Amino acid sequence: MDIVLLVKAAVMGVVEGLTEFLPVSSTGHLILAGSLLGFDDAKAKVFDIAIQTGAILAVIIVYWQKIRDTVVALPTQKQAQRFALNVLIAFIPAVVLGLLFGKAIKENLLTPAVVASTFILGGFIILWAERRQQVAVRVQEVDQMTWKDALKVGLVQCLAMIPGTSRSGATIIGGMLLGLSRKAATEFSFYLAIPTLIGAGAYSLFKERALLSAADVPLFLVGFVFSFIFAWLCVRWLLRYISSHSFTPFAWYRIAFGLVVLATAWSGLVVWAD
Repeated sequence: MDIVLLVKAAVMGVVEGLTEFLPVSSTGHLILAGSLLGFDDAKAKVFDIAIQTGAILAVIIVYWQKIRDTVVALPTQKQAQRFALNVLIAFIPAVVLGLLFGKAIKENLLTPAVVASTFILGGFIILWAERRQQVAVRVQEVDQMTWKDALKVGLVQCLAMIPGTSRSGATIIGGMLLGLSRKAATEFSFYLAIPTLIGAGAYSLFKERALLSAADVPLFLVGFVFSFIFAWLCVRWLLRYISSHSFTPFAWYRIAFGLVVLATAWSGLVVWAD
């Protein structure tokens, strides 16, 4: 295996791990990083989706106690049943819309220009949401969510099908606007990511299996490991951060980063591949 290719896989794993659970769009960062690294062919796109499972493993480990307790209690406890049902309800809209529009999105929207524009728009939406966060908090904890709350968050998650939007950003900010506390919205976003990203990764690997071979295992393994390590660090940091901070800094980061991409593309300083 080419060492340079493995280094690129490691870099992409770091990018995925650091951005998957922040409201800054991991897909957008992966598209831009892949464009700069020349790691953006058909196989690289499958790689980008597959290494999300490394980030998800980090969430499973951080929330292992809750996940294990829920699974054990499923046959007998209504609270555990409601929690599992809420995650399932929130997951379904992304499955349906992903199957209907996933191909069209990949063919038309996976470009640096679209990502940069969506970065900027998403940043302004976060600023607006934070400034109007006088919405009465109805749900303090994840276990207090109703199936209607879950469905609404699941519908909001579908906005993240547009590259650069951010799945975490859509579900967290959307959840807060729907009356969830910052903590409940963030944690439910993490839980919802488990079936969403595992499902997307498995589907992508199966659908594009003809592109892959046994020789690709080291490449995917490196990306998976780096994604896991940096996602674990990021999740633990984010849980501490949200206890006393808003998401405003991420909004300004999105706007600044999007403007840099557009400016460098317009000036020809950086050739962002389409």
